[in-house]
Amino acid sequence: MAATITVDDLAARVHMARRTFVRRFRNETGTSPMAWLTDARIDRARELLEATTEPIERIGRLTGLGNPTSVRAAFHRRVGTSPQEYRALFRQKARADVTA
Repeated sequence: MAATITVDDLAARVHMARRTFVRRFRNETGTSPMAWLTDARIDRARELLEATTEPIERIGRLTGLGNPTSVRAAFHRRVGTSPQEYRALFRQKARADVTA
């Protein structure tokens, strides 16, 4: 996840031309390769926010989302909240589940 990955890298890995790879990927998943990768990275960031106390800077490096500004922007577009708010809400919910 943390590595820089391009569509050309993915296409080369499966021995396809870039355009063929993008077309087939979109037909199979309904989205572009980079949108899919960003979603996977955000899902991993959510897991890290839920299970660790890692700072946003480290989460950005671990997931490949980049610097804190990029992490916040991508997270907000997908989840609709900031990483800090997500972590706080998740922790509140977890505490409520434990006491229930």
